[in-house]
Amino acid sequence: MINVRHAEDRGSVNLGWLESKHTFSFGHFVDPDYTNFGPLRVINEDRVQPGEGFPTHGHENMEIISYVLEGALEHKDSIGTGAQIRPGEVQRMSAGTGIRHSEYNPLSDEVAHFLQIWIIPDTQDIEPGYEQKMFDRADRQGVLKLVAAKDARDGALKIHQDVDLYSTVLSDGDAVSLPLRTGRRAWVQVAQGSVQANGSPLSAGDGAAITDEDAVSLSATSDAEVLIFDMA
Repeated sequence: MINVRHAEDRGSVNLGWLESKHTFSFGHFVDPDYTNFGPLRVINEDRVQPGEGFPTHGHENMEIISYVLEGALEHKDSIGTGAQIRPGEVQRMSAGTGIRHSEYNPLSDEVAHFLQIWIIPDTQDIEPGYEQKMFDRADRQGVLKLVAAKDARDGALKIHQDVDLYSTVLSDGDAVSLPLRTGRRAWVQVAQGSVQANGSPLSAGDGAAITDEDAVSLSATSDAEVLIFDMA
């Protein structure tokens, strides 16, 4: 079964410096039907204007993934990490017992466009941590590349939850498939472009919950970039 979450049905906020679209309930946006999908708690599509950003704020007991699509994001936190994240790079921050951080667009002429993803951890009050890796576009072209996993296999970022996060970059006409083990479900998020997911058309910003299926099958109907969350 596939249940599509259309982009236009997401929550929306525009603060001038920030335009954000919320797949799940977040802040003042509450949708009782979309508070989470398993441990997947937040997918916000954010656009931050040049030189602007989120001032220092705190998190606890959450796995937070930043996935940059365009521009750059500058991160600083209370455990001493400072880094810029650019397209192809993926950041994982484990908030654990508590972490404070800021995120800014360091560029003067380009909007920072990224996905902010929160995953509920399977263990509370771990020591806060940070990790960042580059996943070259060429290594994701036409294939499903594992970018985050509980066991950090195949060079993926380590997250503290039974979720395998895959990224793929597809050219028009490309097709990929991810088998789902018994008892697993998946969430598909289209970051850019358009695809058919198990026969359902999805465009940029659309998401889809997939349950009681043997696989997730994607077929690109334009050049596209897609994330798949495979979870218990």
